[in-house]
Parts: sequence; structure tokens; C-alpha cells
Amino acid sequence: MTTMRLEHRQIVSIDIKADAAVVWEHLREPAKIRRWFGWDYDGLDAEIRQIFVDEARPAETSAVDEPAQPVRSLTWKHGDLITVTPVDEGRSHLTIARQHDGLHRYDGVRDEMDEGWIAFAQQLRFALERHPGQERRTLRAEELDAGGPQDRLLDRAGLHGVRGIPLGGHVEARRPDGSPLGGTLWHRTEFQVGIQLHGLTEALLVIEETPAASRPPHGLVTATLSLYGADDALVAEVERRWSTWWGARRA
Repeated sequence: MTTMRLEHRQIVSIDIKADAAVVWEHLREPAKIRRWFGWDYDGLDAEIRQIFVDEARPAETSAVDEPAQPVRSLTWKHGDLITVTPVDEGRSHLTIARQHDGLHRYDGVRDEMDEGWIAFAQQLRFALERHPGQERRTLRAEELDAGGPQDRLLDRAGLHGVRGIPLGGHVEARRPDGSPLGGTLWHRTEFQVGIQLHGLTEALLVIEETPAASRPPHGLVTATLSLYGADDALVAEVERRWSTWWGARRA
């Protein structure tokens, strides 16, 4: 019998403008994890506790150049590994690796868990760099039909050219109701983009795409919006615009 070889595939490697100790707190304390992980739904607190408290195993090793600044990591029995490395004062490096059975089989293939960790890592970076210490509210439109070539959902949403914008570049679009949308491209990978939105409040919009080959006939689009420091009235207004934009209810 041939033994399947499991190999670690690094799916996230990003700098975060925050002390490594602060990043680590946001991986260990449930109330702070809630500021970036997942999205609002009734089972979120239980999910956070299961993943980050009950199942995660923390460890630390001394940094090579600065022993007083440890490299910290979280591991799970299924092989996922998150590592936080101090870079300098006010900056750290985050990596996430996952085990796959032969890396070549995953080249160019969308993996749902990979995409989730990529999005969550960018949501963590956004929370720490743009809204440190603030609580989060989310809106989500999940697994919407991406539409055919002549009627693509992202075209209707005013985001047809977003993949051609460089990181840090300006995003300008118009929602179906005619309201303008402005932002900055926050991150981009093969299957998702993040946009730092400007307007009623500064928020992060993450759009994940599932290709038609995986979900025929058109593929799927999932959008998650993270809001910080918003009161109920502002959330209600954003939700109204959201529902007309994506035709989806709040998660």
C-alpha cells in the first residue's frame, strides 16, 4: 500500500503593522478574535472557542536576532499552522500553512479552506491596521450565481474592472441603485479580492469567487463586509444599500 505524503503549503505570508504581541492576542483571546474571524452568525462564538481555545495548540521559540521577542505559533491536529514572527517595533509577519496531499495537485485549484484562511488573515490585518481596538459588525452575501458572460454579477455590481487595478490603486464603481462606490484595493489573489471601502464608514469588502469549473454553470460569488465602530443606525443604512447591491439579506 502506498502511503499518501502530506506536505505543508504556505497559503498566507503577510506583514502586519502591529506588534507581534498584539497580533498574538488576536489569535488567543476570543473577544479579539471576533474582530476579524468569520462573520456574524449565531454560532460564531462557539466556533471561535472550538477552533482557537479547544483545538489549537500554542507554542513559541526564541527569535534568532532578538531572543526576547519569541516566534509564536498555533497548530492543529489536522496540520494547519499559523506563525507570528516579530519584524521590528510595530510590525510583525504572519504566515499560515496547511497540509495537502501532494502540492502539485493543488496548483490553480480553489480550496475552500485555503480561501477562508486567506480572507480571514486579510480581515485580521485590516482590523489591526485600520481599526485597532474597535468591534466589528458584518454583512454577508453567500454563494450567489456569478452569472453568464453577458450578465456577470460583478459587472452588475459595478466591479467589472477590479481585477485590473494594482494593489493600493483606486476603485471607483457605481451600485445598481446609482450610488457611488469608492475604495482602495486591499489585497488580490487568484480567487478573491479585498477592497477598503470609503464612504459612510471605512470598511473591508472581501469578494471570493468559485470558478464555473467547480460550480457549473457560472460559478459563485460570496461577499463579506466588515464594519468597525458603527452604531445601529449606520449599520441599518449600510444594510439597506447592501441588500440593493447584492440582493442578499444580512448573515
